[in-house]
Amino acid sequence: MRIHIKNGRLIDPASGIDRPADLFIADGKIVNHGDMKCPEWGTPPAGFVAEGTIDASGCVVCPGLVDLSARLREPGFEYKATLESEMAAAAAGGVTSLACPPDTDPTLDEPGLVEMLTHRARLPEFAHVYPVGALTVGLAGERLTEMAELAEAGCVAFGQANTAVLDTQVMLRAMQYAATFGFSVWLQAQDPHLAKGGVAHDGAVAAKLGLTGIPAVAETIALATLLHLGRETGVRLHLTRISSAAGLDMIRAARAAGIAVSCDVATHHLHLSESDIGWFDPHCRLDPPLRSSIDRDALRAGLADGSIDALCSDHTPVDDDAKQVPFAEAEPGATGLELLLPLTLKWAIEMKLPLVKALARVTSDPARIMGIRAGTLAPGSAADICVFDPEAAVRISRASLKSQGKNTPFLGKSLKGRVRCTLIEGHLAYHDEMA
Repeated sequence: MRIHIKNGRLIDPASGIDRPADLFIADGKIVNHGDMKCPEWGTPPAGFVAEGTIDASGCVVCPGLVDLSARLREPGFEYKATLESEMAAAAAGGVTSLACPPDTDPTLDEPGLVEMLTHRARLPEFAHVYPVGALTVGLAGERLTEMAELAEAGCVAFGQANTAVLDTQVMLRAMQYAATFGFSVWLQAQDPHLAKGGVAHDGAVAAKLGLTGIPAVAETIALATLLHLGRETGVRLHLTRISSAAGLDMIRAARAAGIAVSCDVATHHLHLSESDIGWFDPHCRLDPPLRSSIDRDALRAGLADGSIDALCSDHTPVDDDAKQVPFAEAEPGATGLELLLPLTLKWAIEMKLPLVKALARVTSDPARIMGIRAGTLAPGSAADICVFDPEAAVRISRASLKSQGKNTPFLGKSLKGRVRCTLIEGHLAYHDEMA
């Protein structure tokens, strides 16, 4: 279908474009948007006749968002969420590509499971799903998976989700294997011994509430091991959901020393701190935990200056039975796919960042980390597009969330950045009925 998106503010972080322009789509691909090299900005290709028109007046037209961490809960946890519900949430949030961690049931450690998931996700209205394969069988940290076979089945990287590998010999061999084939390894840095039994940041709030703490050193101790092994093996190492200022400083030093490492941060860690736990709010039970305001501010600045490469939703839908319990018993996690864009915009406004730079952290930068061709409006690329009104507010409520997981620390908040429509390969996957 040939589509003409008109009157919008076109922002393509991959090329640095930010200006009013029309966009033209044919056969699921972007055919022209008046590239800077083209003397006739925004003119349609010869012979182009639109079959459909989208009026983007007052809106930003940008690449569909790319999320580095979104749990879809299938297979195995359909009582928490289904593929259909979370794909609807992704489209409503302007997310057109996402990576899903391997901690399903069974874990994504067999090619057949990966193929089943990607096959089920091949519907026109569904975002592109890129599985992260298990680094070890069953995430048990004992035997390596057949990474080459998993990569052939569709895995873009390998990791352990929230589960640590206790045996550093196994981790060394895993990184060597991955480095040999050029695979990327994605790991969360958290020492399981120092974090054992912890439910909140080891600080003043946890002490006041009588909660068992997880110290920031749990992150830095694990980081030291992973960075040393990364340097030893030369593997492409990606560190997920950094949570502390000290950890960020270590990553900066590692890069200066020539270690190939990238990292991301979750949206809630940009806007919340340990004080937001309030009086045992289980919505703020997260992994890693919300840390101090000093850590939060360091992460905000690190994302702005590029020390942190990308922003992710860390979408983890949790059912009410597991959330509406005392804080220490609550399952960690929060829904985030539909909040990725408005929380990115909130951070950008507060940091006084250009919109083109802020959107890069959720489009072209995560696409680069994943090694996929996405997050761009370049002619010839897939027409994965998000059209949003940067001034229109959306009030976050259980009713407004399309995700089956209704738990988030931002319930009741009003955030700017309303998605008006989402296109996936030129197919209209979401349209705001209020538009």
